[in-house]
This record gives sequence, structure tokens and C-alpha cells, in this order.
Amino acid sequence: MTNFSSVLNLFAGALDGTHTLVLPGGPVTELTPVTDPAVAPAATSGTAAGTALVVHTSGSTGTPKAVALSASALTASARSTERFLHGPGQWLLALPHTHIAGAQVILRSLQAGTEPVVHTGAFSADSFTQAAQKLTGDHPLYVSLVPTQLVRILQSPQAIQAARRFATILLGGAAISPALLERAHDARLNIVRTYGMSETGGGCVYDGVPFDAVTLTLDAQSRVMISGPVLANGYVRIEQLEPSGHGAGGGGAGSGGGLTITPIDHPAGAVPPGAPSGFYGDTFLTSDLGSITDGVLSIMGRADDVFISGGVNVSPMRVEDVALRQLEPLGVAEVILTSLPDPEFGERAVLLMAGSSSSFAQLSPVELTIRVKSLLAGTELGPAELPHRTWLVDRIPLKGIGKPDRRAARDLAQTLAAGRVD
Repeated sequence: MTNFSSVLNLFAGALDGTHTLVLPGGPVTELTPVTDPAVAPAATSGTAAGTALVVHTSGSTGTPKAVALSASALTASARSTERFLHGPGQWLLALPHTHIAGAQVILRSLQAGTEPVVHTGAFSADSFTQAAQKLTGDHPLYVSLVPTQLVRILQSPQAIQAARRFATILLGGAAISPALLERAHDARLNIVRTYGMSETGGGCVYDGVPFDAVTLTLDAQSRVMISGPVLANGYVRIEQLEPSGHGAGGGGAGSGGGLTITPIDHPAGAVPPGAPSGFYGDTFLTSDLGSITDGVLSIMGRADDVFISGGVNVSPMRVEDVALRQLEPLGVAEVILTSLPDPEFGERAVLLMAGSSSSFAQLSPVELTIRVKSLLAGTELGPAELPHRTWLVDRIPLKGIGKPDRRAARDLAQTLAAGRVD
């Protein structure tokens, strides 16, 4: 088991400039502090000097990228969180500290001068309850969760009672269904929805409202653009990892020997029309489609998730929200929409759904498809958005800290379709 005090020391050293801390990802297999100035990112048009933390993206659209975050950006994020919530507090670390969301729990704790309680092992309602009982300080209590964790908590009266101790539960990392939020509200849990990514040091928009000094705009395609003090320096390239010693992820502290960090330049000007997602000057262009009403951001899905069926753009997140509202009362806990090739329509929408108490378990795939389509036909969904096929699966494919794995979902749907008899 990792000595967590060594993990805290490594993050503290990243904040105070002792070293650059590289989180696992790509060629990096453990927490690795880099102290050799020769490998620290130099000032360029793409990446400024002073990188405190290098974190890898989840790779939603391909190969994970390494993101360089400065101590000032991390500090700005932690202080903004305190201002938005109830001030400095004690945190329960229920997410991997090798991911930006978990790393931020540690960084916020260091800024607050409190020590987080660490949840260990597989997450369950019982393990959450036991970990929450270890929080004994006088500070406000906080925890950061992903939706799948909240689903498990809401299945246990004991876990719900433990969750009520928290002044705020930050919820993010994946799309959040309105039905899940309603259940949490009914359970008297104080949920704050977060939006952000590795490139913004994690969440920088809470319940649709950006942090102080964070600016949100939309491009012509309705993609969200973010600027402000929480923004990362840019992307870096990490190569030639030859660790000497033992990284904290495996029980000690690595030296970073043989690890090179090279900044990747990005355009210095404004975001050009139709540009791919990435850094442009002091702005980060996301792949997320959004709308802003009275200063409040709503996310409608990812631009790169949208597929075309019979000439109609289909946003999986929109369909999933509607489907969950209709299906959750019938025992469905999670859904994911993907598509399969179709000779007439190009792509056709297909739905995977999971739920331990689902009333659909006895239906054949054909009966299930007919039943689900009839339930959704009376909603705001158009004909192209209605699932052409539906399958009940044991679990929805996930990756990282709980993001839906759409590539794996499509592969699973193809496998199920190949074995379908009707």
C-alpha cells in the first residue's frame, strides 16, 4: 500500500517549486518528481516556465495528452473552490490522486492546511460510509465524486446518512442525468455540479457558473471556450522515462531520472473559425457543445460524439438524458447511446442500458427494442434519435474515473448486433 504521507509531500513539493510532479500516463507509470532544471519546460509561445504538475487527459478522443499546470493555476483553482463553497475544509479523497480530480482534492487540502481522509479499495456504499466516519475535524466536510459513485451511495440508507454530513458534494467527471440529481435532492444531499477538464486544472464551472476571473464564450459551432487564471500552460511531450528509485505510486519517491519534458508550442492568437480543440493564446477551445443563458453554462454534449443518421445530427448526451428520465423509474440505472453502420441511414442510434432491478430483464432483444422505443416515442426525441436497437447489459463501459467509454460501447454494440437473432 502506498505511503500516503509521501504522496502529500510530493504534491506539496510541486506547489512550492521543489520539483515538477508528473502523474501517471503515457510512458509514466508512477508519480514522478522531476528536479533536474534541464528537463523543466522552458518559456515558449506554447508553454510557460514554472510547471508544477503534469497530468494526462482521459484520452476521450484518442491518445491521452500531457498537460502542464503551474502552481499559480492550481492555487487559483483551490482558492476559487473555497470561495464558491463554505471556505477551507477537510476532504474525503474518493477518486484516484493520479487523476486531476483526485489531485485537486490533495491540493485543496494542502491549501487549507487540512489532511484528507483517503478512501481505499473498490468504491461501494459500505466503503464510502466507513471512510466518511473517519472525518472528525471542525472544518466543513467536502468530497468529490463521479456519477457512478453517487448512484451507489443512493442505494444505501446508511451511505445516504453519511453523505448528509458533507457541506458540499462536488459531482463531475461525466454527464449527470437530471434523474440522478433529483434523487440526490430528495435525499437531502448538497450536490454541486462541476465542469472542467485537465486543461483547466479540473472543475472551473460550478452549477453552470464560472469561477471568478474565468471567462466562458462559445464559438460559431457552440463549442465552449475557456480563459482565466486556472488555465494550463499548454501541452507537453514526455519521453525517455528510465526511473531510478521507486515512484510514490509504487511505494516511494522516484527521481525522474531519464524523463524529458518538452513543451509543445500552440498558436498565440485568437481561435480561428473551425479550429480543432486545443490552446490558442490564453484560451482553451473544448470539444463540448454548450449554451450560455444569463451567464449560466449548459453542456449539450461533445461535438466529436455527434453522429449523423439519415441527415440528422444526433447528440448522444441529449438522448441519454431523455432516456434516463423515462427508464430510471423502471429500474434502469445507466444508459449510453452509440451508433452502428446502416446502409440506408449511414448510422443508426442504438442504446445500451444497465440496472440491477430493471423490469426489462425478461424481455428478448427484439421485445426490449420495441418496448424502449414505445416509451421514448412520446418524448421530445425525433425519429432519428430513437434507438433502432436496445440491449440490456451488466454494466456500461467506463474508463478513467467514471467517464463513459463510447468507443468500447460501440464495440460492445457491434458484438451484440452480430449475435442478434430476430
